[in-house]
Amino acid sequence: MASSATPMQILGTTGLFFTGALIMRGAGCAINDLWDRNLDPYVERTKFRPIARGALSPKKALIFTGSQLLAGLAVLLQFPSQCLWYGIPSLLLVTTYPLAKRVTYYPQAVLGLTFSWGAIMGFPALGVDLLSNHAALEAAAALYSSCVAWTVLYDMIYAHMDIKDDVAAGIKSIALRHEHNTKTVLAGLAAVQVALLATAGVAAGAGPIFFVGTCGSAAVSLGIMIWKVQLKNIKNCWWWFKNGCLLTGGGITLGMFFEYIAQTSGLYKSDSDEH
Repeated sequence: MASSATPMQILGTTGLFFTGALIMRGAGCAINDLWDRNLDPYVERTKFRPIARGALSPKKALIFTGSQLLAGLAVLLQFPSQCLWYGIPSLLLVTTYPLAKRVTYYPQAVLGLTFSWGAIMGFPALGVDLLSNHAALEAAAALYSSCVAWTVLYDMIYAHMDIKDDVAAGIKSIALRHEHNTKTVLAGLAAVQVALLATAGVAAGAGPIFFVGTCGSAAVSLGIMIWKVQLKNIKNCWWWFKNGCLLTGGGITLGMFFEYIAQTSGLYKSDSDEH
């Protein structure tokens, strides 16, 4: 499944993904605020958002959103052409996610499907053809699914900040559906996330550094977050939402980085491989 990409190509691709993620996150938030402009005024945490408080008109917000989408397209065009076929379908999820909270108690699942799309895009961006490489397809599917579980997990904590207002506004969320067994659900999601991370590692032929650094750190950080978070405390939920995902993401990233170093430096090669 190995990619022929050089370290500089990987670094450049990472920079493009970071830029694209910032742009599309902004576009997604703008689209969300447009859809929710009649709901946000009834939620304490969101009532002062620009559109909700009338500081920005829907027309101007649409223009702003369009400029962000064009900027996102400009980033997408920097990738190999096949990435267009992988990237464009994600726009459907970006634009329709806000509707999910009106029809299901699991809008966080739709959010996860949207936010995690980069886990698939990374493979063709580095010249790995998912349609012809079975191991890569398995790794991409497992990594994507792991990111979906992770998104649902930390956004469930986020949703606990708005439970009372969501009931009044008629907004659905996983926090409302599982208000009385949230930590059990969070623990299940964490187990699924780590298991799928490990599955991706097996499919990609990863070594022990990945399993200890990436999977191990994720298990520890998620376990601490689930144990410590005070779901009835809005400020505490916000702290763990903001910092917990960074701690988990940082551990996952560092584990992958050192695994890459080990792979490219030949650390895992045995004496028998060298002769």
